[in-house]
Amino acid sequence: MSNNPTAALELSGLSFTYPCGRQILEDVSFTVQPGTVCGLFGPNGSGKSTLFRCCLGLLSGAAGSIRINGEDARTFEAKELARRVAYVPQESQIRFPFLVRELVAMGRTPHLRGIFGPSRADHRIITEAMEKAGVAAFAETPCTELSGGQRQLVALAKALAQDARIMLLDEPASALDFSNQILIWQTLRSIAAKGVAVLVCTHDPNHILWFCDQVAVLHKGRLLATGPCAETLTPELLHTLYDVPLEISRPNGFTMIHPAEL
Repeated sequence: MSNNPTAALELSGLSFTYPCGRQILEDVSFTVQPGTVCGLFGPNGSGKSTLFRCCLGLLSGAAGSIRINGEDARTFEAKELARRVAYVPQESQIRFPFLVRELVAMGRTPHLRGIFGPSRADHRIITEAMEKAGVAAFAETPCTELSGGQRQLVALAKALAQDARIMLLDEPASALDFSNQILIWQTLRSIAAKGVAVLVCTHDPNHILWFCDQVAVLHKGRLLATGPCAETLTPELLHTLYDVPLEISRPNGFTMIHPAEL
């Protein structure tokens, strides 16, 4: 039975060690509530991508528990898990010239029944997903002709078309220009407002402060801190993570983390 039955995603004592003996995660516990955006934060190699893979059932042998709406995630078959959890990887590798619309439509696959393909309602969801992600203008363009940033937006649209109640995103804005970074974060805020639980990895602490409700901080595979963003991302914690002197300032009431000598 879950310790927190209201949580959309609950990790309890999650640990993972590769067969070679290298431990990546150790005793990680936190929850993501419906309708919130939780930032997953930490240096390279701290275990963030491994945590996502464990949640998606891509790595076997993890200790501890992963619960989705109070149910053990390990009991779900792949199709059922895909109905509940959508994932946007750090980099989208597209090797075949699928049209953007065709690739986004693949996000509906877990919901399709029978041999008749997408319904009228499915096509509506696909179109809305492309509009939200800002890719509707090149819906008929082969994905192989897109820039890396555009492919990342298409990956977001595909995840939106999946219409899951939990979204996991691994650095979704890393390849985007500033305008599209803001589009990504505004889109995440809008879907959270509809009750979706969002767990998003980012290396930008300002994005955590500006767009997230809470943060879970990983350091060397362990959970260093979790809680409301402004209370958790202190200069002391950031110095522990990066060994760089940082400050938090609030010019005109706008919170920003920057180097101490800026």
